[in-house]
Amino acid sequence: MKLAEALAERADATRRVEQLRTRIVSSARHQEGETPPEDAAQLLAEVTEVLGSLEDLIRRINRTNAATDMGEDGTLTDALARRDVLRLRHSVITAAADAAAGTGERGYGRQLRSELVMLAALPVAELRGQADALAREIREIDVRIQRANWEVDLLD
Repeated sequence: MKLAEALAERADATRRVEQLRTRIVSSARHQEGETPPEDAAQLLAEVTEVLGSLEDLIRRINRTNAATDMGEDGTLTDALARRDVLRLRHSVITAAADAAAGTGERGYGRQLRSELVMLAALPVAELRGQADALAREIREIDVRIQRANWEVDLLD
């Protein structure tokens, strides 16, 4: 099985756990004299089985990520960490540029001469350039990660 297939299975199992959790909660209590919509105990047994499989899958994915060499990016785990930090950095830089530009502020421009003038404390154009460069770097590392996901076999 390829790593990408295991990641898809992990996503499916996570969704399945959430669905079962919702069904368990709705069936855990019922009014006297009525029957619950489903057998909560049976659903709990099913979720326990799904969670066991999910844990095994996550362990194998993590083991594979840590063992997969991506050249300059280090291991696949290193590349994933780099991508996550790049995304956070991009978010912060974009938010800073938006705030400095007054994006989303009502009445940013002056109406009367007596009103206060709002000035940008940060170089908006420079920040937008940084955000663009970060977005490009995120796309590039994401492509390398996706390629590895489809090329690498899942470890046992």
